[in-house]
Amino acid sequence: MVSAPRRRYELTQSQKLMVFILAMSLYGISNMFSELIPEIKLGPIEIKVEYFAFIPLTLCILFNPLYAALGASFGEVIFGELLLGQFGGLGELEKFIEFTLAMYIAGLLVSDPRNRKQLALASFVAVGIDQMLSAIVDISKVWFGIEELEAVPGIPESIVLIEGLSFLNAMVITGILFSLLPTLFLVPRLYGKIEPLLGMKPRDSRVQVSFGKLMTPRLLITSILFVFIGVTGEFLSEADINIAVWEPEFLEQYGSGFMWVSVAAAALVLIVTLYAALRAKSKNSQSPEGTQI
Repeated sequence: MVSAPRRRYELTQSQKLMVFILAMSLYGISNMFSELIPEIKLGPIEIKVEYFAFIPLTLCILFNPLYAALGASFGEVIFGELLLGQFGGLGELEKFIEFTLAMYIAGLLVSDPRNRKQLALASFVAVGIDQMLSAIVDISKVWFGIEELEAVPGIPESIVLIEGLSFLNAMVITGILFSLLPTLFLVPRLYGKIEPLLGMKPRDSRVQVSFGKLMTPRLLITSILFVFIGVTGEFLSEADINIAVWEPEFLEQYGSGFMWVSVAAAALVLIVTLYAALRAKSKNSQSPEGTQI
């Protein structure tokens, strides 16, 4: 007897929106708390936490990678920059595109959320792509004369060496402590448990494909195009050709305390989203024809 082909894992539009808002609010909250962690200086080396990568990565693995990655990036922009009056206009495009691309590709790499090797690979790929692209852009700005080299005391005046050390620091601190370890702990424990609470099925039907099949010409061309757009925006911003900057002076009177307003806004969005998801699931289960999608 021939078994039926496995259906492709898909979410409805409302579920995709739910994943988007969930990622936006969760990462928006976490991003502001990561800013509170102080930097540690060991001679010329600065040790700092870039971001809590495991939060968007976990959502990309368990749900839809694209909508979770976009939601996380918008969460940083809305709750971490716009509401705090720290939006840099065109210059923010680079970070937005690089982070979204990194999380999206990392989420695609995991076909089985219980596979620890895939989770480990995705954890390093997520942080690695983001930090590598950022380092390449910073090096290019110095080489093209758009930005002057900011020498670090105790380190030779080489932009490649400085960015290399920064990349290594990000991979060790953020890549291991705030990506690999939490992802390995959370994903297997949440898998199959959190999805039914939101009215969704786990990713059992995700078809396993090789890395070569994932890196399609369409994905590569799209990625290169968006990275080029982000780099162009950053170069224009550094050349004082900038638009859509949002840095109102009236927020300065509140100081760092205004951050809690942004945290409260993100928390409210999260609570409303979870309430709506649970209510929709309850209605669906009570309906005689209701089935879980």
